Amino acid sequence: MRPTGSVCLNNRSIQLPPKRDLFGVQVSVTSYDQLVDCAISLAQQKRGAIVDFMCVHGLVHAARDPGFAQVIGDFDIVASDGQPVRWALNWFHKADLRERVYGPETMRRACAAAAKAGVPIYLYGSTQDVIDALVEKLPQQFPGLIIAGAESPPFRKLTPDEDQQVADRINQSGAGLVFIGTGCPRQEEFAWRNRRLI
Repeated sequence: MRPTGSVCLNNRSIQLPPKRDLFGVQVSVTSYDQLVDCAISLAQQKRGAIVDFMCVHGLVHAARDPGFAQVIGDFDIVASDGQPVRWALNWFHKADLRERVYGPETMRRACAAAAKAGVPIYLYGSTQDVIDALVEKLPQQFPGLIIAGAESPPFRKLTPDEDQQVADRINQSGAGLVFIGTGCPRQEEFAWRNRRLI
């Protein structure tokens, strides 16, 4: 498991949110603002990190599957996407989280911050129709947002060669943030497999 705490980049410390154990799964105690600030800072420093938005389904899957729990344990931030996950953090760890950190809302806030900071984004997942709609609408909603690339992958596990090709496309795009939307657990496994390639 990666350590939580601070990551020192070019003499600048970026504070990663602390993690707490929920049924054998390490979940971060974080807020929208903290997560977005951390993501933008990491992108500006060109430092790779992976973030998960933990819903109840994902938590149960990780609690029952040691292999998936190990995957989740390698994520830098595991946000409480589901309300029951937030409730459990508050109940068991007195986290005092006032709201969950919902993936789509975080994406909206991260796009706004990326537009202001000049950090390009990459969209990976869903169907081509959804990707096309996002490519059209996100820059309208967030003027200045740079979409460095967007693609709808096949709805199956990629081969190692295909993984490498996706990583190459993302790296060559210059994107600082990559949004992955292929469903749990596929998106987590994709991010985890490619965490050192992208």
